[in-house]
Amino acid sequence: MTASLTFRLSVHGLAALLLGASLVGCGSVTSSVSRDTFKPFVPEIVQGNFVSNEQRQALRPGMARAQVREILGTPLIASLFHANRWDYAFSIQRQGVPAQNFRLTVYFKGDVLEQVDSDVLPSESEFAGRLVRPRPVGKLPPLQASEEDLKKFTPASTSSSRADAPSAATTPAALPRSYPPLEPAVR
Repeated sequence: MTASLTFRLSVHGLAALLLGASLVGCGSVTSSVSRDTFKPFVPEIVQGNFVSNEQRQALRPGMARAQVREILGTPLIASLFHANRWDYAFSIQRQGVPAQNFRLTVYFKGDVLEQVDSDVLPSESEFAGRLVRPRPVGKLPPLQASEEDLKKFTPASTSSSRADAPSAATTPAALPRSYPPLEPAVR
């Protein structure tokens, strides 16, 4: 009985010793590794219905619902409890940049646009610019050629050989007088 009790104590002691050693090791790892070392990848996300400033400016009071839907698209939120209101919202989430949220609400009186309420919306070009990250461009070669560089690529031929025998490149091929029909003849 004492042998099994001693074995249990030694197993528990060994487990406690191993746990303590691992916790001490973790303390030294956190001091040498910064929090920015291991970041999860966050993809760029655009959610909702993008509405540009140009679309907002095209809305006029007195427009029909069908005209508003044609300009803005299907609303993100069209509630049964608020039948006179359509909500459009979209957000842009990029890694390292705070999320950008935009909203636009249109109010109807009957079937006619009465009021438009919105945040300051980006134009289409500004929105596209927010999605594209600038890429570093390496050194570009010069795009100019000197006269000496151009002479390297001209064929060396004499003017007398050109006058005697016209080349195929200078004389265009004769065009046919008639072309075959596009569709077979009906019989």
